[in-house]
Amino acid sequence: MKPLEALHESLHKRVLVEMKGGRSFRGVLDAYDQHLNLVLSSAEEVVAEEVTPHSGMTLLRGDSIVYISP
Repeated sequence: MKPLEALHESLHKRVLVEMKGGRSFRGVLDAYDQHLNLVLSSAEEVVAEEVTPHSGMTLLRGDSIVYISP
């Protein structure tokens, strides 16, 4: 399965996104583009075991993403 196909299979499902710098986000994948920019809803930021909820939509830049896990 190609990476964008796997991402498409994760649309409207919860994902975990690991970012450069040790930050992570959990949320529902609402949209993505060919640059792997992601839009999450119901997102939570996880930094050093501390969880911070984010209201509304959260945009994550593709060039800062280390990995995306369904």
